[in-house]
Amino acid sequence: MSWDRPFAQPVPLPKGPPAQTLRDAADYIRNLPQTERDRQEWRLAVQMLIDAAEDRGPMLFARMGIVRALETDSESRLHPEQQDARRQGKKPQGKLKTDRDASI
Repeated sequence: MSWDRPFAQPVPLPKGPPAQTLRDAADYIRNLPQTERDRQEWRLAVQMLIDAAEDRGPMLFARMGIVRALETDSESRLHPEQQDARRQGKKPQGKLKTDRDASI
């Protein structure tokens, strides 16, 4: 098992330097609050990291798992009302404004 395997491209992290290796990504996840780590996106990212470290999965999937979990986190912080509606099985009300909408 090699946690020192490098990503083809570093994974930008919200705080601190980008993750260069599987170990860097694992350390980042390990420092997240337990409630955050328990989320489905992070559990999947952890599994992809383990698979890559054990040579059972591609490094690209490990990178994609981290990026996807980070994107989901930033979406939920930007639009918590939309996330709450989805969790309750309701259709979110209103339209999310994008940068493109602001320029029209």
